[in-house]
Amino acid sequence: MIFLTRMDKQVMYLNPDHIVSIEETPDTVITLFNGHHFIVKESAAEIISRIVAFRAGIIRRAGSAVGKKYLAKVKKGLFRRASLNRNLAGDNREEQERSPFHSQEF
Repeated sequence: MIFLTRMDKQVMYLNPDHIVSIEETPDTVITLFNGHHFIVKESAAEIISRIVAFRAGIIRRAGSAVGKKYLAKVKKGLFRRASLNRNLAGDNREEQERSPFHSQEF
């Protein structure tokens, strides 16, 4: 969420994934997917920089696979075992295909 200031000096937090457009008339108008409009004090450039910082923070928190190779090995092993179990249980294949992968027992 990014924080913005309304014209009446109230602080609001907005999910940037819901923004459709940002217009700079004399005031900055933000339009959301649901049709709501918000008039805020920040400029469009400032809002965009906050959105970029927000998304960069999400990516940074998600982390990369570098330095966490042991986690990748565990995940590959689980996937390999699940794939082998599916291939070995050929007679129950129709039943397994109907149930979601995450609900199957390993």
